Amino acid sequence: MNLPKFPTTVVGSWPRKRKVLRGLRDKREGRITEEQFNEIANQSVLECLKYQEDAGIDIVSDGEQRRDNFISFVAEKIENVKMLTVSELLDYVEDKASFEEILGTLDVPAFSLTNPAAVGKIKRRHPLAVDELHFLKQHTSKPIKVAIPGPYLLSRSMWIEGLSQEVYPTREDLAVDIVQVLREEIEELIAEGACFIQMDEPVLTEIVFTQKNANRTFMCGALTAKADAEEELKFATSLINQVTEGMRGRGTKIGVHVCRGNWSTDETTLLHGPYDPVMPYFKQMDIDQLILEFATPRAGELNTLAQLAGKDVELGLGVVNPRIQQIETPEDIVARVTEASKYIPAEKIFLNPDCGFGTFAQRPMNSEEKAFEKLKILVEAANLLRGKE
Repeated sequence: MNLPKFPTTVVGSWPRKRKVLRGLRDKREGRITEEQFNEIANQSVLECLKYQEDAGIDIVSDGEQRRDNFISFVAEKIENVKMLTVSELLDYVEDKASFEEILGTLDVPAFSLTNPAAVGKIKRRHPLAVDELHFLKQHTSKPIKVAIPGPYLLSRSMWIEGLSQEVYPTREDLAVDIVQVLREEIEELIAEGACFIQMDEPVLTEIVFTQKNANRTFMCGALTAKADAEEELKFATSLINQVTEGMRGRGTKIGVHVCRGNWSTDETTLLHGPYDPVMPYFKQMDIDQLILEFATPRAGELNTLAQLAGKDVELGLGVVNPRIQQIETPEDIVARVTEASKYIPAEKIFLNPDCGFGTFAQRPMNSEEKAFEKLKILVEAANLLRGKE
């Protein structure tokens, strides 16, 4: 992997065009075949790739153009997983009034976003993302990042009381098979030549910032959690380490992405709080890189990175906010990176947006044009930093 200093990359998703949204809907309703949908998606992937290459991004993704969202797409890939809308999940929530109030407060469109639920014994029916990687490799010589849901996120969202209990009496029982599914996937991604595998674990912040209601929804899933934050964080860290055991040092970087929600452009509805409560668990994770949002004030100050002292880990530093229209300046990004390098060696800092630009297919955070402008600024800042060395 031949990367320049301060490599630039993306977090994964890119806004979907109307043709892709229509294709996703038509495929789901049986009006077109998987092959017909892929013809549509292939073109959109190439358009997304061109934006990244034209911007000068070092590590590219396929924009998750084939996915309905960053997690529910697994329903098509894993046996005995059913895709439910958040409103359908209401049937399995005891306190329906509180749940509906949470959806309203968080600005979550309950009838359009979906969540995967285990309804029987799970195993991989198809690779989760290997096919996406394979297609993109045919069209670029750049290193490729592939994003997949992390094991804690999947265990939280897929175990639904009343649906999953017959086969998996507890969430911990389901997590055993989730770890196996992800290990199989990562083995294939490494063999296929992925440069970077990113596991998305946004609900790690939900654990510490929403202890008042441990069953609140977050990112349109994650219904079940124990009230004790420390117990949940230990469980999450254990699952991540079970997935990555024996996977590192084989030519593919493995990272974990943590944010505070990326479902709304209204920042007031998203979670607030610094990484401090999660930092001790970050230090225990057997990973190559932490991909953390820092472009939003909701994420707290960069000095929290001092708590990673002594851990050999890279930082994917979020320096542009995908949810706002304002375009960051290269000078502001350089200043943020300079500050971060007080705590993380400069040679271990990667530059990326806080989150994806199109986490949910129906809810892009910004237009393609704005996303492209933000990526160009990201690259301009990286070039300024390289010039200062």
